[in-house]
Amino acid sequence: MPTNFTVVPVEDAEGGSSSAAASGDSKLVSLGKIFGDARDEDNSQEPHLGEDSQRESSPFINPDDDTEHYYEGKNMALFEEEMDSNPMVSSLLNKLANYTNLTQGVREHEEAEDGVRRVTVMVPQMGTFIGVYLPCMQNILGVILFLRLTWIVGTAGILGSFAIVSMCCICTLLTAISMSAIATNGVVPAGGSYYMISRSLGPEFGGAVGLCFYLGTTFAGSLYILGTIEILLIYIVPTATVFEEGDDVATGNNMRVYGTCCLLLMALVVFVGVKYVNKLALVFLACVVLSIMATYAGVIKTLIEPPEFNVCLLGNRSLRNEKFDTCAKMQVVKNNTVTTELWSIFCDSKYPNASCDEYFILNNLTEMPAIPGLLSGVIKDNLWGDYSPVDMFIEKKSQPSVEVTNKDKDVPKAYVINDITTYFTLLVGIYFPSVTGIMAGSNRSGDLRDAQRSIPIGTIMAILTTSFIYISCVVLFGACIEGVVLRDKFGLSVKKNPVIGILAWPSPWVIVIGSFFSCCGAGLQSLTGAPRLLQAIARDGIIPFLQVFGHGKANGEPTWALLLTVGICEIGILIASLDRVAPILSMFFLMCYLFVNLACAVQTLLRTPNWRPRFKFYHWTLSFLGMSLCLSLMFISSWYYALVAMVIAGCIYKYIEYRGAEKEWGDGIRGLSLNAARYALIRLEEVPLHTKNWRPQLLVLCKLDSDLAVKHPRLLSFTTQLKAGKGLTIVCSVLEGTYMTRGNDAKTGEQNLKAVMAAERTKGFSHVVVSSNLRDGFSLLIQSAGLGGMKHNAVLMAWPTGWTQARDSSARRNFIETVRETTSAHQALLVAKNIDHFPGNQERLKGGTIDVWWIVHDGGLLMLLPFLLSQHKVWRKCKMRIFTVAQMDDNSIQMKKDLQMFLYHLRLDAEVEVVEMHDSDISAFTYEKTLVMEQRSQMLKQMQLSRTEREREAQLIHDRNTASHSTMNDKAAGATPDRVHMTWTKDKLVHERNRHREGMGVKDMFNMKPEWENLNQSNVRRMHTAVKLNEVVVKKSQNSELVLLNMPGPPKNKKGDENYMEFLEVLMDGLDRVLLVRGGGREVITIYS
Repeated sequence: MPTNFTVVPVEDAEGGSSSAAASGDSKLVSLGKIFGDARDEDNSQEPHLGEDSQRESSPFINPDDDTEHYYEGKNMALFEEEMDSNPMVSSLLNKLANYTNLTQGVREHEEAEDGVRRVTVMVPQMGTFIGVYLPCMQNILGVILFLRLTWIVGTAGILGSFAIVSMCCICTLLTAISMSAIATNGVVPAGGSYYMISRSLGPEFGGAVGLCFYLGTTFAGSLYILGTIEILLIYIVPTATVFEEGDDVATGNNMRVYGTCCLLLMALVVFVGVKYVNKLALVFLACVVLSIMATYAGVIKTLIEPPEFNVCLLGNRSLRNEKFDTCAKMQVVKNNTVTTELWSIFCDSKYPNASCDEYFILNNLTEMPAIPGLLSGVIKDNLWGDYSPVDMFIEKKSQPSVEVTNKDKDVPKAYVINDITTYFTLLVGIYFPSVTGIMAGSNRSGDLRDAQRSIPIGTIMAILTTSFIYISCVVLFGACIEGVVLRDKFGLSVKKNPVIGILAWPSPWVIVIGSFFSCCGAGLQSLTGAPRLLQAIARDGIIPFLQVFGHGKANGEPTWALLLTVGICEIGILIASLDRVAPILSMFFLMCYLFVNLACAVQTLLRTPNWRPRFKFYHWTLSFLGMSLCLSLMFISSWYYALVAMVIAGCIYKYIEYRGAEKEWGDGIRGLSLNAARYALIRLEEVPLHTKNWRPQLLVLCKLDSDLAVKHPRLLSFTTQLKAGKGLTIVCSVLEGTYMTRGNDAKTGEQNLKAVMAAERTKGFSHVVVSSNLRDGFSLLIQSAGLGGMKHNAVLMAWPTGWTQARDSSARRNFIETVRETTSAHQALLVAKNIDHFPGNQERLKGGTIDVWWIVHDGGLLMLLPFLLSQHKVWRKCKMRIFTVAQMDDNSIQMKKDLQMFLYHLRLDAEVEVVEMHDSDISAFTYEKTLVMEQRSQMLKQMQLSRTEREREAQLIHDRNTASHSTMNDKAAGATPDRVHMTWTKDKLVHERNRHREGMGVKDMFNMKPEWENLNQSNVRRMHTAVKLNEVVVKKSQNSELVLLNMPGPPKNKKGDENYMEFLEVLMDGLDRVLLVRGGGREVITIYS
């Protein structure tokens, strides 16, 4: 129900009221006027984000800061604290209503060049026809249609050409369907295929395919320029050659010279101003349309009167007729029989008795119409292809001919011959550029009134229209034109006219002039679009070495990108053959279309919540079919070009992955990774892990100091050396407190962990949790770290070195409880003593040994760890030694043999030594160590008890105080009970403490004599074992680089916890680098393959 507000101005307490209120004026004051000042204050404090961060991270379409806030009123008081971060719906809708998607494109460059800047640009007015349909038509129809389609029809036949055209058109149609789905899934800024692929498949794919699309567009410029020069030198001014015509080398050099000049001229036009290119775009499109209409008009005219163009055949061979007019050996001139120009070509003189070419003498000359017409029945002869090798005569197979054995090398200049070897796959590569250009509509998405409606309709309609034109031209060419003329690539048999030109009405010059301007316009469009595409890639910052091409003139013109484009385009011009350049750009465009289809298929199969295209006529099977067709066409066209294009894209992909900037665009590959990870995690839990697949998945427990810095960075170095960058590694830490108060500290600590992990090259995950105490935090991590089948199976931590000097026993208790919990969870435990003395990742140990003291069998982890360490370059030169302990009744010699055989089956190289430990009397040193240990334990207990009693004492005083007050309130004046003094001084505190300590016998503990008989015999035996084992280990391994020891478990009775740490200290005494290892209760190494 709408609420109506009536605001009446009132006078404030300080008398600063409005004059209207004072005078009794009853006018209503607008909300905007009342809240204007507050609005200004709020806006002055709003942060302004950078353009890039707005575009990528903001959930709104136009995240610019508004210049006004909307009044929410009392109805929205419940949400008033969230207004700064979550705007009202009315505010959001206002942003959407005022949104215009105008990119920094060609129009803005034009404005900068004119010196006139439009203040505001209204919603773009281009619709589907002007904005998408016509640009796509102009880009699709071009040079191949006018210069090569007739030759393709004659060579491949109507059926073969129909197959080529159908494959290519279906490929682009399927790509357009996928592109329409992507383009209608939200607002697509200008950028075409690069933007769509990079935002759908990630920066790696986007950069690789974007550069491929850039190279394709650049080589397309070369193709159009070569087409322009071919039209100029063959049909318009054939005499304007720098090198004399006579062979292919001279022709190629002429193409290179004129092509380079044309490229420089076009580059100058683009550099001076893009506006001239855009203003001529309509003229170029008109040329294409008029040429096609002239062609159809010519086809219709053949029904009435075929054109008067004839082709001359000698035997069954087609002749070049630009040097003669009469297709005969002799002619009658003024009643005299004389030789013709043809006689002079094939004979050594013009006289009838001259010596002539044998083939010329034996075969007759035949003149036939070049264009028999639509009803002539020539379509039957042109149904099938006629492929031939290079330098082969173009022949009419049905025409009679007498072959000769001796061939004259000079005479073939009079025949029309193949300049290249023809085969089906070559024709596919040459034809495919004629169907490219379907991205023209999506490139202009910023200029469209309704891009999500116009792009699908306009692009698909343009493809259907051009496909109809191509297929109809294939059929009509085959039905109207003689086969030998169709196979004549340059029209040499029809007076050097383009073959499609002699069909056109009213004159071949319509096609010549139209195709010339069409190729010029397409070349200019390529030189305009390619630099901007490269500039967009460079400004995205995903490829570091392209950063320089993101800069340009003051108005944003990509000057450096234009220079690079001209350089690459010159490479295509130096090839000097339209037929050789076409397959190159076919590769790059096919790869681009392949990834457009892949992007749509991935997004559809992942079913991400953000995938909601307005274009509904798509399916992932269509995208996969288009992707497969693109890949097939790549290898059909040219398998070696396809491999080169894929290698280039792969190198760019790996370079971006290794050196490129990290971008998060919500791409589909990340979603694919999430789905694959989820699937793999579920599969890992389905079956138990086999011993052969066991590897240490580490949970590293790190400590952070007061500055939230990592206390022992070498712990992460050791992790890297142990894991060699593989397997699961989770680096965790715990902060004491509550998450509400220490949430920021947890994030800071996690960032510090990530920084140290990056410095130590530790690949894994980091996590910092906040808990009320460290013990609970570590317990939660041990229980819950990891996910599904990717949970840790081993815990790595540093030895608590300062536990003996600590005033409280929390460090000792935390350590022992961690040992108990890992054992209960069946997880291995690795405890590193003197971790700061361990080698860093940059150090290289020159030799030494890694000693393993195998006291009890714990699943083989002790033997597996040295092998894993030796795989790292730090420990690679260290040798492995295994020591085991033999008791009195053991056969030490047999033990050594068995252990050596066991290691042989395990494929481990190690020296084996059996150490004999005989039973001996317990030494006085052992008793002394045990006595000191128990005394320290008693003292620690007493200190803990004193702290507890102090707390109880304070509570007792508080209770007495409360009770005395209640008694005084209940009773009248009279005898009072014992009162507690409320004045609590330091002296009284010391007195009370000493009074409660009486009878405890603390002093006697230091004055007692070493009565060894009263010691706990279990502790004495344990201490004896630790002392004796330590003596042996120090004797054998004092100089080793690392010592691995079986870690004895804590006592089952918790009363002995205080002595457990003492035993471990004695066991490791005198050793520098020690790794205590406690197995997880399962076998981790096996002798079987």
